[in-house]
Amino acid sequence: MSNRQTDTDVILIGAGIMSATLGTLLKELVPNWKITVFEKLASPGEESSNEWNNAGTGHAALCELNYTSVKPDGSIDISKAISVNEQFQVSMQFWSYLVKSNLIRNPQDFIMPLPHMSMVQGKEDVAFLKKRFETMSKNPLFQGMEFSDDPKKLMEWIPLIMKDRTSDEPIAATKMDSGTDVNFGALTRMLFEHLKSKNVGIHYKHSVDDIKRTSDGAWELKIRNLSSGSVERHTAKFVFIGGGGGSLPLLQKTGIPEGKHIGGFPISGLFMVCNNPEVVAQHHAKVYGKAKVGAPPMSVPHLDTRFIDNQKSLLFGPFAGFSPKFLKTGSMFDLLGSVKPNNVLTMLAAGAKNLSLTKYLIQQVMLSKEKRMEELREFIPNAKIEDWDMLVAGQRVQVIKDTEAGGKGTLQFGTEVVTAGDGSIAALLGASPGASTAVSVMLEVIEKCFPQHAKAWEPKIREMIPSYGAPLMKNPGLIREIHTSTERTLGLNRGLHSANVM
Repeated sequence: MSNRQTDTDVILIGAGIMSATLGTLLKELVPNWKITVFEKLASPGEESSNEWNNAGTGHAALCELNYTSVKPDGSIDISKAISVNEQFQVSMQFWSYLVKSNLIRNPQDFIMPLPHMSMVQGKEDVAFLKKRFETMSKNPLFQGMEFSDDPKKLMEWIPLIMKDRTSDEPIAATKMDSGTDVNFGALTRMLFEHLKSKNVGIHYKHSVDDIKRTSDGAWELKIRNLSSGSVERHTAKFVFIGGGGGSLPLLQKTGIPEGKHIGGFPISGLFMVCNNPEVVAQHHAKVYGKAKVGAPPMSVPHLDTRFIDNQKSLLFGPFAGFSPKFLKTGSMFDLLGSVKPNNVLTMLAAGAKNLSLTKYLIQQVMLSKEKRMEELREFIPNAKIEDWDMLVAGQRVQVIKDTEAGGKGTLQFGTEVVTAGDGSIAALLGASPGASTAVSVMLEVIEKCFPQHAKAWEPKIREMIPSYGAPLMKNPGLIREIHTSTERTLGLNRGLHSANVM
């Protein structure tokens, strides 16, 4: 068993969209740094970033109702929607820069134009949607949003959903034509191809077993080559843990105080996939509904057109599932192994607080295919059981931590970066909106971990992301300019694609 030692500047753990984005940003900012990537699986983008394991919505808060809430005075709070949309715009600008610079090609292989819609039923929800539309459409980020509660107009927008609908319950929808479908698996693979061409060392089938601090302040990783069984030791000045659900156990191994009192709760997702091309051809949008009472925000039902391997497909879900694994390819002991003396009280408090979530998950796990079809028929009244297959999507690990607002054991819904005080190591935890906001999140890592380079790197960051450091919302002219430029560069010819709808 060999035991060699190698030094590098930066180690990225996990070959998903986050490591791909951080590696690409750093290679543009400091081309001479030596970067090494370790991935447990045989190829990039196989876990949370894989196209079959995430919703690929291009989360821009155009249709996700859980990003807007009703304030006590009855008005609509859209601050979260603004924040998510701004972050997605940053991703679009960076992808556009990569295409313009010929660092990646054929953007249509990872991004396609697609309307984003919200749909609700029932008098109360229709009133909420109308008020939400009135608030959002005044904001420059959401200009162009349309609202309709007219069944004839809805039949034009969503024929598959409106056809054979017998209920006389009020129904309404909003529509944003500027939405996209993003294949994060394809994008991840493109970025790793690019990194390989820039001499980044990428090692597949390599598992990180341990992370320890060395006496000179660097980090030493004990890494197992899964093909040969040999153990290697690699040291780096900076380590990024971007292993999806597998990030938490590795963060715990670092022993940094910032990683203590944090737990993780795994939730798996199931989607129904349409196997009938005639049905798939009748729908051309991402349509998001409202989460049921007691359901976690990531369980908002949606009927999604997806483009995977240049083929149009149709998914409905997600249905929540439960597995103690932190990764789809993880171990049944992941959850148990993550309980430590420093987070056991946090985990117990979360369990007591989230009994309704536990009950909901149990109910979801017990659902038969016919019961799932009943939920689908709220979207497609005439859906036939033989046209739909079940697909197990990826695992998401929701962060549990003690917060001032929520108290002990608060379940977090979102993406979190945990950074050591000296910026030498960072870990990404959490779930949605995840991949869609990867560029913003990785810029946050760069700002926190390399403050000494901030001034020198800023001009290059601005070249890649013209809106960097300036909220878009306050500059409608810049929004229009960036929108026109990114749409053209990424080939988002909307008129052409909408003509494909039957």
